[in-house]
Amino acid sequence: MMSKRQRMSRVLPTLCGLGYTGLVLAQQTMPEQLIDTTQGFLEFAVEDYLRTVDIPGRYEIQVNRLDPRLRLPLCDQELNAKLESPAQPIGRVTIKVSCDGSSPWSVFVPAQVKVFRDVVVVKRPLTRGSIIGDADVALAERDTGTLGQAFLVATEQAVGSKLTRPVVADQAILLTSLEKADVIAKGDHVVIKAQSGAINVNMPGEALSAGAPGEQIRVRNLQSQRVIKARVTGPGVVEVAM
Repeated sequence: MMSKRQRMSRVLPTLCGLGYTGLVLAQQTMPEQLIDTTQGFLEFAVEDYLRTVDIPGRYEIQVNRLDPRLRLPLCDQELNAKLESPAQPIGRVTIKVSCDGSSPWSVFVPAQVKVFRDVVVVKRPLTRGSIIGDADVALAERDTGTLGQAFLVATEQAVGSKLTRPVVADQAILLTSLEKADVIAKGDHVVIKAQSGAINVNMPGEALSAGAPGEQIRVRNLQSQRVIKARVTGPGVVEVAM
């Protein structure tokens, strides 16, 4: 005895030959419907995300093409869509489209979401260890989905910092490729500041190592000739606790 599937496989060509193709397709969920559902869901999700995190910029959504041979039962309820991965609707995403009707099913639809913002880029090639100046950087529109979360949105965030790796022209600068530049060099004469309440004492010193703001370096007190550890607070200035 033939199964229902076998009987349909024999009947369908005859129906199509008699002009019943539209009737057959109307009883199925087509790939175009899945793409439209995914597109609509992502437009809402991306706009909601950008509004929540207060990020200005424009976005583009590209839903991947699906196999045109994909056939799913017609859903007698509205299709559901949710973000399967990653946690935020940025970059390469996967959307789960499902039917909770009398013939339930689910399918995963891949897509690409590009969010464009003005970020800090370098205007010319720079080598590792270069100190970034005002003339070295500018703002340019980039797809932030390819940059992670470490991109910069204001040039002052980069100016004065030191590169930890070389960069090429038009490359976006990331926080992970920056470190604070030394403002004191070994052998520099520095002012040692000590403070306790209303009492402030300034002493002359000599830096025995280089340092950036916030770092501790070894300093010789030129009055007592003692070597102490002091925190760099700015160019030529270190601070110790009394």
